[in-house]
Amino acid sequence: MSTKLVIGLDGHSSGERALDFAKTLAGQIGACELLVVYVIEWSPYSFQTAEENAQRHKRREEEISTAQDRVVTPAVKSLTDSGLTATGRVRHGNVADTLNDIAKEAGATQIIVGRSTESGLSKRIFGSSTANLVMEASVPVTVVN
Repeated sequence: MSTKLVIGLDGHSSGERALDFAKTLAGQIGACELLVVYVIEWSPYSFQTAEENAQRHKRREEEISTAQDRVVTPAVKSLTDSGLTATGRVRHGNVADTLNDIAKEAGATQIIVGRSTESGLSKRIFGSSTANLVMEASVPVTVVN
């Protein structure tokens, strides 16, 4: 049985650091499957009108395709080019909840994320996605600086 690791990417340098850490860890573990995940934040608490939310639903497939092409596919290629087993997923949802759900679905033993790049009012009101994940996850979470 191989170890399964979920890597949460955010499209920023923090995600790249998480990817590098996961690549090193997978090399040390040996038999390891990596699941690269990008979550497009989708919250019922966002400050959008009902009309804006309806428009966003229409763009949903385009957002998923763009995230897949720009973030997930290159990350998976980097891992597989290194000889590792990797797949990718893009989902809409709350970042912490979605990463945890995917880890449970996949039978992952760990989630690896970069330190949050969020700042400002939203972080103070809702907390960072990384902090929420650490508090709520059903498996260990490694936060890479």
